[in-house]
Amino acid sequence: MAYERILTRYQEIPGYTGTMDAYLAHGGYQALAKALQGMQPAEVTEAVKRSGLRGRGGAGFPCGVKWGFIPKNAGKPVYLVCNGDESEPGTFKDRMLIEDEPHQVLEGIILACYAIGCRRAFFYVRGEFGRGAERAQRAIDDAYARGYLGRNILGSDFDLDVVLHRGAGAYICGEETGLLESLEGKRGQPRPKPPFPAVAGLYRCPTVVNNVETLSNLPHIILRGAEWYAAIGPAKSTGPRLFSVSGHVNRPGNYELPMSITLRELIFEQAGGIRGNRRLKAVIPGGSSSPVLTEQHLDVTMDFESLAAAGSMGGSGAVIVMDDRTCMVHVGEIVSRFYHHESCGQCTQCREGTAWLHKVLHRIEHGKGRQEDLDLLLDLCDNMKGKTICVLSDAAAMPIESYLKHFREEFEQHVRERACPFGGAEAF
Repeated sequence: MAYERILTRYQEIPGYTGTMDAYLAHGGYQALAKALQGMQPAEVTEAVKRSGLRGRGGAGFPCGVKWGFIPKNAGKPVYLVCNGDESEPGTFKDRMLIEDEPHQVLEGIILACYAIGCRRAFFYVRGEFGRGAERAQRAIDDAYARGYLGRNILGSDFDLDVVLHRGAGAYICGEETGLLESLEGKRGQPRPKPPFPAVAGLYRCPTVVNNVETLSNLPHIILRGAEWYAAIGPAKSTGPRLFSVSGHVNRPGNYELPMSITLRELIFEQAGGIRGNRRLKAVIPGGSSSPVLTEQHLDVTMDFESLAAAGSMGGSGAVIVMDDRTCMVHVGEIVSRFYHHESCGQCTQCREGTAWLHKVLHRIEHGKGRQEDLDLLLDLCDNMKGKTICVLSDAAAMPIESYLKHFREEFEQHVRERACPFGGAEAF
């Protein structure tokens, strides 16, 4: 697929370093100047709405619509939080943007703050991203030094401070209210909703939480226009997306492409096909919480609606590819172990359900499973979905349901033979 890269175009420039001078030399902060010198905040919001930009963190909610939920004249400060706590297994595109394009992210933060009337923003970076945090802080410091942050930015009456905050490595802090709790110095436990963050977020003030990739799109929308952006990809899933492709492919990595691309093109053209010319068995299209797809779904396009219609979801854009040697019971054991470990524990269905999923899958994989365990797994999943404060419980249940749906015979074979027919092969 021929495509002009946008978010990662700087990587094509010889000698590009991602510093302030390099970013300015290649059009950086021009969108901010355009907005501050010729657009009202409401016009910026309207441009983002017309562009069709949807959140790239997992939910795919329209970005401009989300901004519109901030109440007018609330009498409280308005905050923006950039969610850089990328935690979904298989996802590594935000890390790349933070490390290689920190000024692009920062310009997006400033534009969003201008649009919603925010004067203090927080850049929440995952604790393990040491290099990313260092580069993000350097970008913030340079922006203050050059007048892109602080008082009267670019000679306007717009003031903004940005604070970098490093997380402590908890998956649950990727959930926006868990992140807000963490930012306030508390345990990262999601809050019951309503109220939603737009009304009572950080310090119980109106707050917008946007993902790193989402915000990175804003400079391009403002500089080149909403209609230009909306023309990229399908009508309901506009703009480019970064797909983190990993697993059994020849060229794992981040690929920036329109969401009109099919799974087949992404895996076999962009990522170079399956290692060793083996057959595709399964693919997770949106991070470990997404239901799995199979070879029959290769011609599904990667937009939000098409993936949902196929029984999965776009999620975080992490595409995990598995060949025909993969044991899906073992995959389920690994995935359930992760969600059990990362559950914050405040909801019974999640705390106990994730533990039971892992126990049952572990015994099936290790030759101690029973036929009734398969229905027990489905019963557990049903009791975990839609009944908790956040969607971690659903994220643990949905993949397991899909493994049973598409590969039930493999589970039954484990029970019949009282052993893993794949010899306990490595899952990914």
